[in-house]
Amino acid sequence: MPKGLKSTPQSDGFRMPGEFEWHEGTWMLWPTRTDTWRLGAKPAQEAFAKVAKAISGFEPVTIGVTASQYEHVRSILPEEIRVVELSSNDAWMRDIGPIFIKNDYGEVRGINWGFNAWGGLSGGLYYPWDQDMQVKIKVLEIEWKDRYDCRHVILEGGSIVVDGEGTLITTEQCLLHPNRNPNLNKVEIERYLMEYLNVQKIIWLKHGLINDETDGHVDEIVAFIRPGVVAISWTDDPDDPQYPILHAAYEILSVIQDARGRQLEIHQIPIPQQILLTEEETRFIDRTYSSYQRDKGLQIAVTYVNFYICNGAVIIPAYGDANDCKALERITQLFPERKVLQVHTREIALGGGNIHCITQQQPAP
Repeated sequence: MPKGLKSTPQSDGFRMPGEFEWHEGTWMLWPTRTDTWRLGAKPAQEAFAKVAKAISGFEPVTIGVTASQYEHVRSILPEEIRVVELSSNDAWMRDIGPIFIKNDYGEVRGINWGFNAWGGLSGGLYYPWDQDMQVKIKVLEIEWKDRYDCRHVILEGGSIVVDGEGTLITTEQCLLHPNRNPNLNKVEIERYLMEYLNVQKIIWLKHGLINDETDGHVDEIVAFIRPGVVAISWTDDPDDPQYPILHAAYEILSVIQDARGRQLEIHQIPIPQQILLTEEETRFIDRTYSSYQRDKGLQIAVTYVNFYICNGAVIIPAYGDANDCKALERITQLFPERKVLQVHTREIALGGGNIHCITQQQPAP
């Protein structure tokens, strides 16, 4: 039986691999929450299915679904996608699911971090999140993976990116937010990141994107292409509200060294026009007191670096925006050894995230 461990990954020689390292597979969840997703979540389900199918052409995909949706999902997805019954409150596997780690011998384990729906009762996106809190341990037991218990620390997968060689990038806005870990200071949070993800260098950006309901997740701003190389969301328009955020992030990344002493190579990926929710897109969202209010005119932060790197491919968002083609061209240039596929994901963005947010990689042993 998989077991809980009393030690730490750092002491046991385990590290969080870079997303670009080889995967055993990808985990996702099926969207059904009608106060997040419009029209009974059917448009979002169609977009999630397209992402899953794109990834499944390159590596195994598992989707967790509620019992009531199991028969439906199993019937509409190809057989190569595994469908398992797995309850959750919503479908953001990057944040709800476990972070997998491995050692130099190829052994894979997982971490059971705390989760409070991006802020708990002080700015969280919905209540309750009781089923979400069980997803990590369920996934690890399905995969027979031992786990480290760090539930006393709130950490979402989208709040960090790593290079697999000791460097982690995050934002102060998210990890130091009082609705995450109010009893921990910056030094204490760094200690947990080092002990559980086995990183030696933490690069702190100040803020995430404006109108990011997750309080500034870093995976909307920057992604590691490979060690020493990052892609950053970008705009040259000083009137764009994201301009000061992205330029400040660039200034930090351009002068700092990573854990191996390298100067980062930074590639700019233009952002699309930020999404404004239309009346049609908000009219058929269920209204509840405990959920994030998605009203007409609400601006949603969107970028292209919220992509997902899988075995031999990169799955990137499209929005029907003028910059879709430019982003595809630039990201393709950054991954000459992989096929870059673009999936139209506006429906996912309407729920507050994108491709990276709905996926979680399981590293290969």
